[in-house]
Amino acid sequence: MSTLYRDTGVVLRVQKLGEADRIVTLLTRRCGKIRAVAKGVRRTRSRWGARLEPFNHVDVQCYTGRSLDVITQCQTLDAFGSGVVSDYARYTAGCAILETADRLVSEEGHGDSLRVYLLLVGAVRALAGRERDASLILDAFLLRAMSHAGWAPSITECAKCAAPGPHRAFSVQGGGAVCDVCRPPGSVLPGPETFALLDALLHGDWPVADAADAPTRRDTSGLVAAHLQWHMERQLRSLPLVERVSRP
Repeated sequence: MSTLYRDTGVVLRVQKLGEADRIVTLLTRRCGKIRAVAKGVRRTRSRWGARLEPFNHVDVQCYTGRSLDVITQCQTLDAFGSGVVSDYARYTAGCAILETADRLVSEEGHGDSLRVYLLLVGAVRALAGRERDASLILDAFLLRAMSHAGWAPSITECAKCAAPGPHRAFSVQGGGAVCDVCRPPGSVLPGPETFALLDALLHGDWPVADAADAPTRRDTSGLVAAHLQWHMERQLRSLPLVERVSRP
């Protein structure tokens, strides 16, 4: 028997289905990641097709189907898409955020992803608000999402022996900051400003993050992206497209 349920979520991606339908993937508050069919939303007369676009925060009602659930109602809570898609830097950063959330919550129908959902809503809201640099918002989301997954890089102590820092070297394979004794081959030597920015983004110290200069932001973004993709064991398709130029 079909079961109706209601939940709030962020649209991660959409796929065409047939001539007029779409398969919509959402990360929801209670049900985790779901894939559901939105029937008729590609028709020009559809009243709620534009609500089911990536980045939008919506309230949906669905009923369970045999293979895919079906969306019967949809109400917009926050139209984040309008504040993101018109700016290339924010759009590409937002695509990387959506793709990361989609990959981290790999199984559908599991409601243990509340923290990722809350991080996602906060990140997309910050992008749409246009008050902070898009690359900083992206890196902060990636670091906190990795923390939820248990992959957060060590910053203030050695990832190998837990010796207190500050340390000079950073090893993606080694788990983050490493001391001179534990430093493996291939480690990099970022400046102390980079370690400070990593720590500020992880813990939400925005005055320190906003004060970082462009070279420090680029170095930090490179370490965050490398650390994420090493632990995910695959490359995110959207990350190479992200614009890493700091804007006033």
